[in-house]
Amino acid sequence: MEPKLLLVEDEPGMLEEMQTFLQREGFRVLSARTGKEALAIARSEQPDLVVLDWMLPEKSGIDVCRELRQTSHCGIIMVTARSDEADKIVGLEIGADDYLTKPFSLRELASRIRAILRRFRGPDDQAKLLERDNLTISEARCQVFKDGQEIQLTPTEFKILFTLASRPGIVFSRLQLLKAALEDEYAGYDRTMDSHIRNLRRKLEDDAANPRYIQTVYGFGYRFGEQS
Repeated sequence: MEPKLLLVEDEPGMLEEMQTFLQREGFRVLSARTGKEALAIARSEQPDLVVLDWMLPEKSGIDVCRELRQTSHCGIIMVTARSDEADKIVGLEIGADDYLTKPFSLRELASRIRAILRRFRGPDDQAKLLERDNLTISEARCQVFKDGQEIQLTPTEFKILFTLASRPGIVFSRLQLLKAALEDEYAGYDRTMDSHIRNLRRKLEDDAANPRYIQTVYGFGYRFGEQS
């Protein structure tokens, strides 16, 4: 079955252009023009991925992203005219998987969508199940359980965690993690890795200030704790 997308954009011409192109690319496409409408459709239709404009009437894209993350782990791409890195990091901090700055090509949008869906679904064959102390990480299902309770991660967060947990004690640089998590779509993302790591620690660690699982190796990168 084709992946289901929700496009959230208040500019009619751009929304129609994206919808037409992505339908031709083989996606099922839903659309919304306000933040409230987007949340209502997301609740009823459960899309695989949401392309979410930052500036929306009724509710901002940031507010929509924050609310979606309370109930869903679908992929989220923030679309923004803001080019400042600090603004982009805000979106990642609240759970977006990726961002695009306007103007962008529709082919790039489709490429980013496919990259996130691949991370979300994971490989069908030779899938791994990692047992790390009280964590169980299923590659096939893209699920993480801590003491038997599922921890909701975004596709990007899952890929980063799986990469680290696959080789406990081995230090990965930011660039290595970005290549693993974002595949070919990592250019310019170096410092945003820190946002994903903070989100993972907040969700996984008992004490994020003294991480047990995802540890910083200053000047080098991150590793998964060997004692876990």
